[in-house]
Amino acid sequence: MRLVADLHVHTVASGHAYSTVAEIARVAADKGLALIALTDHGPAMPGGPHAYHFSNQTAIPDLLFGVRVLKGIEANVMDRRGRLDLDEVRLSKLGIVAGGLHSVRSPYGSKKENTTMMVEGMQNPFVDIVVHPGNPEYPVDEETIVKAAACYDVALEVNNSSLTVSRKGSLPHCDHIVSLAKTFGTKLVVGSDSHYCETVGEFSVAAELLHKHGILPEQVLNTSLEKVLAHLNRRSNHNKVKIWGGG
Repeated sequence: MRLVADLHVHTVASGHAYSTVAEIARVAADKGLALIALTDHGPAMPGGPHAYHFSNQTAIPDLLFGVRVLKGIEANVMDRRGRLDLDEVRLSKLGIVAGGLHSVRSPYGSKKENTTMMVEGMQNPFVDIVVHPGNPEYPVDEETIVKAAACYDVALEVNNSSLTVSRKGSLPHCDHIVSLAKTFGTKLVVGSDSHYCETVGEFSVAAELLHKHGILPEQVLNTSLEKVLAHLNRRSNHNKVKIWGGG
């Protein structure tokens, strides 16, 4: 399965990532990626960027080294009502909004409470992708999560970093989520969650998990630019993402 886009990438603006936009785009070009999404952490993350950062991403070219650059956010789900840490005006102007539970900002709770928080995050009208849903720090009812994602037309991420260097213990949860996604037809996306440029486009372990469960390219958004952009443009509450050529 060929993946043409990395939809989960962090720059130095995240505070605990270590590469510039140009460095990331250059590596992405070298690896043959067609698109990267800049998804720096939301303002509530310690060391993260100010809200102004997300408004000013318009200063970044849409194309660098032949790679399309999508400007977005990895927002923190702040509470069990699904509230994100960026205002709706700014969210509406971004090309992609990923939402996730993070230990420094999302409250811990029971499996039922964590499930409610993740589902409420999915129902936030700006969320396109739920990132690292298999994080063992936040146990959830995985079948409920996968069904809800299908219901609310939100993609679930298979996070390569969770399976390699971060969020230890994620594998059995990610494995189960991918299996359930195949059953219920939930959209999936593979993300590197890169915090250093050389890991942009690193999908190998996540891709093995998809292969194990017989996931077809049609179910994975970032197997083509058309699927990525169709998913991002399914909502009417934000600026339309334009197609900059084929893919």
